Amino acid sequence: QAPEFAPGSQWIGEPLGRMADLRGKVVVVHFYAFQCINCRRNFHHYNEWAERWAGKDVVVVGIQTPETAAERDQQKVQKAADEDGFRFPLIMDAKQENWNAWANTMWPTVYIVDKNGYIRMWWQGELNWQGATGDQNITELVEQLLK
Repeated sequence: QAPEFAPGSQWIGEPLGRMADLRGKVVVVHFYAFQCINCRRNFHHYNEWAERWAGKDVVVVGIQTPETAAERDQQKVQKAADEDGFRFPLIMDAKQENWNAWANTMWPTVYIVDKNGYIRMWWQGELNWQGATGDQNITELVEQLLK
């Protein structure tokens, strides 16, 4: 099962509540740090997914876990999210509570959670690093889970 979002998570944008409240939806959770270059190379995929599945039973959630001092500043995180065109809910994970709950180990990492709350896949690193097809793999899995 996917872990719950850490109690007291600071949401940027509309708070989603608990992971259990998202049952019946496919959830794409991505851990990132806004200044991380490897993370930045995935940003357009997150935006494409949020747009592609808008109005469907898919929720994209970003969890911004800081790597640098600047990434601990919620105003800077919000400004960067606006500049990067994020139109999906974000958690400001300054204390790494979500990072630890998910036993995450690196930036960026994407998790796909099925409608029953089970992690079905995760991808660590850039989605298209050296010809990798992580974005396609995730897109195909999400489409399958929607059926």
